[in-house]
Amino acid sequence: MKHIKNYKILILLVACCMSFSIFAQEKLAIKSKSEPVILVGGTLHIGTGKVMQNAAIGFENGKISIVDKLENTKIDNSVYNVIDVSGKHIYPGFILLNSLIGIEEISGVPHSNDRNEEGRINPNLNTAFAFKSDSEFLPVLRFNGILTVETAPRGGMVSGTSSVMKLDGRNWEESLYQFGTGIHLNWPSSSRTSYDAATHTRRSNPNKNYSANVTELKNLFTQAIAYGKQEDRKPNLKLEAFQGLFNGTQSLFIHAVEPKEIIESIQVSKKTGIEHVVLISAESTLLVVDFLRKNNIPVILPPTHSVPSREDMDYDLRYKLPYLLSKEGIVVAISHQGMLSTSRNLPFYAGVAAAFGLDKEEALKTISLNAAKILRIDNTLGSLEVGKDATLFVSTGDALDIRTNKLTHTFIQGKNITLEGKQQKQYKQYSELLGHNE
Repeated sequence: MKHIKNYKILILLVACCMSFSIFAQEKLAIKSKSEPVILVGGTLHIGTGKVMQNAAIGFENGKISIVDKLENTKIDNSVYNVIDVSGKHIYPGFILLNSLIGIEEISGVPHSNDRNEEGRINPNLNTAFAFKSDSEFLPVLRFNGILTVETAPRGGMVSGTSSVMKLDGRNWEESLYQFGTGIHLNWPSSSRTSYDAATHTRRSNPNKNYSANVTELKNLFTQAIAYGKQEDRKPNLKLEAFQGLFNGTQSLFIHAVEPKEIIESIQVSKKTGIEHVVLISAESTLLVVDFLRKNNIPVILPPTHSVPSREDMDYDLRYKLPYLLSKEGIVVAISHQGMLSTSRNLPFYAGVAAAFGLDKEEALKTISLNAAKILRIDNTLGSLEVGKDATLFVSTGDALDIRTNKLTHTFIQGKNITLEGKQQKQYKQYSELLGHNE
């Protein structure tokens, strides 16, 4: 009887804790609700190429409800919180593609690194589950207007599945924007590069295993297709993960370097019935422009703050690469490579593209609307249009210029985001301790 009483007490305690947890979650949800806001008087960069002076943009329940000239807008002060942003610029939140944000904190510390897993074929591993919502990188990105990221895996032949995360949330579930965006494939290299210390040169030799590696991938796709056609099939997590590519719900992100690899990877993908293909590459795309345009392949480019892969190329090739591809009718977006902390420079990559031929509003597209199109979320993100998510920010000046990018207001799905990072918190902490503000 004593044990029964103890069990009853334990059940009662668990029930109380669950009730308190539900109550706390409800209160937190109520607090996180966004109030209706209207920004007036600013210059609106819609993201579609259009700029509206002295504009008004309003949003409620996380969605944009008003986009118009200020003189044409009737404002109900009893409904909207009116914020005067005269002389400032309003932009759609920037989108960072193919990023390690949230799954890598310190590259040299393995315990803080979830960028890759053991094995060469891992389509079933989704980065959303590993996303670190309290990463120190998140506030830094928000300072420059980057409010959404595609967190993508690395390593192996099939690295895994990426997801789109918003830079607001207490855990990965709250940060999740789109689950299972696409599978990332590292196409085999057709050549092997070695360094000759005697001549201080690099030599390129054919990869003897290239054909075998390509055959392995073709067989993998064939197996996945056959698996999907079986009505009574035994669960296979890897083959199951490929099914989104064939039913059109996911995209295949191909990482390829040389023209031969680009062409063959896309041809193989199309022949197997994969409808949505995205290419992640660099200057080799210029040699296959007609092929990319014919197959309607969007391209994710490396940062413009980088140099070409070969010494015989123009020093400014990557500066003008977005312009050279865009003028050929290719949908282009810019991403980041290298040290993770400098991914905050994404808007300035677009600024360099604007300085080297690309129209300023077209440059904006490379980190907003074009990026959203590539992720297939352009019906809700990427531009400031009625019905889309109110994920946007206000800057005192040109957000693509490092000298004038200074945010004053930030909203993610209508929620006002406090622009505060570790440094700001420490400034307040030590100012109070040392009495700096007295």
